Amino acid sequence: MSAAASVKLARHLKELRIHLCQRSPASQGVRDFIANHYVALKSANPGLSILIRECSNAPAALHARYERGREQAFDLSNATSEQVLQTVVQQANR
Repeated sequence: MSAAASVKLARHLKELRIHLCQRSPASQGVRDFIANHYVALKSANPGLSILIRECSNAPAALHARYERGREQAFDLSNATSEQVLQTVVQQANR
């Protein structure tokens, strides 16, 4: 079972956008995160919009949108799958 299966994210988080490149080594951890944790994370948080945006040469990043339109961006370049999950959990529960 994935570690993301038990992660219930805060209600004030409205949207997660994950940006990555399909081939870049710097986005490998994000691709692994999507393959290993996305389904469990989405199942645990069915009302949360989790958007995946792929684009050639795009830097790996996480964009979190909170209540009242506040947004924050986080660099995920060269992060491992577990570091991406940890960043999602930390930022979602801020």
